[in-house]
Amino acid sequence: MGTEAYRRPDLYGTDETVREILRDGQTWFVVGLSDNRMRDAYRVASMLRSHGKRIVAVHPRAVPVFGEPAYATLGEAAAAEGAPDVVEVFVNSTRAGAIADEAVAVGAGAVWFQFDVVDEAAAARVRDAGIPMVMDRCPVIDWPRLGPAA
Repeated sequence: MGTEAYRRPDLYGTDETVREILRDGQTWFVVGLSDNRMRDAYRVASMLRSHGKRIVAVHPRAVPVFGEPAYATLGEAAAAEGAPDVVEVFVNSTRAGAIADEAVAVGAGAVWFQFDVVDEAAAARVRDAGIPMVMDRCPVIDWPRLGPAA
């Protein structure tokens, strides 16, 4: 895990925020999720799914994953599926801000930037909108320590 998450929980998400998202987030829109089983997004989504979370893939190719429909954008996904509980972001940091803004616009309950996805200005905008935000952390690593059964 990036060490910044522990040095600056105000920016990267507190353990309590992570605990609440893992506990309460039931529908996760995973931006960058494709059917490529070798990618981290696939492995993280698989783990979340194994804990009963519903996964919706958001990827420009919009190829179904886990037998569920996929969407090219968050807007398309939200129009079809409703607002997500969590938007998990697996894209380059240079693109993360626009996705964070779109997550706010579609009514996401929380936003989670995966490892190495860092945009402090975007995180501040999400928090200013009153939405819980986690950055540069991974549910696979946080679940054993902070997940519902922890």
